[in-house]
Amino acid sequence: MEKLMDTVVLMLEGSEVTLEIFCVTLVLALPLGILAALGRLSPLSPLSRFMEFYIWLMRGTPLMLQLLFVYFALPMVGILLPDIAAALLAFTLNYAAYFAEIFRAGIQSVPRGQYEAAKTLGMTYGQTMRRIILPQVIRIVLPPISNETINLVKDTSLIYILAMNDLLRVARTIVQREFDMTPFVVAAVFYLAMTAVLTWGFKKLEAHYGKYAK
Repeated sequence: MEKLMDTVVLMLEGSEVTLEIFCVTLVLALPLGILAALGRLSPLSPLSRFMEFYIWLMRGTPLMLQLLFVYFALPMVGILLPDIAAALLAFTLNYAAYFAEIFRAGIQSVPRGQYEAAKTLGMTYGQTMRRIILPQVIRIVLPPISNETINLVKDTSLIYILAMNDLLRVARTIVQREFDMTPFVVAAVFYLAMTAVLTWGFKKLEAHYGKYAK
């Protein structure tokens, strides 16, 4: 039992890195995704094309490749980042692209008549988006955002390749040292618990916003 407790304590320390990557990525990627979606829908052709290229690039290449590029290639051109900052940059840029496509689809699903009605009332584009369009978009995009957020929990394990002491790396280190598979079970329980909490939270949000759709 004492050995198991020691293992859990070590893995809790590793989980701090996992949670940091997850939370900071989510906080940064969501607003960046909204901005990228608005840029993608912008009538300004250069901005729209740039955002289209960015989304295509981020969604078309593996997250692991992007992590390796940020971690190893940027220092070659004189851009040196701490390990955690390099991981956060790659994760944020990647997930912002996915969120951008989700928000773009949500915005385009709102009937055009609502834009015209807001214009008739004298609202600016910013007021229309903030007061009328985005509240509806939130309800529409919650299910796909939920899926991407759960994927983010699992993708945090990719920072293992950067030799950062996240949950999975700590688990593997203990397994190799102790020849005991228990740390992998503990890691699985952690990931399952985190996804369960997120699933519960998003169901509550969907139920809350669903009330206003009736």
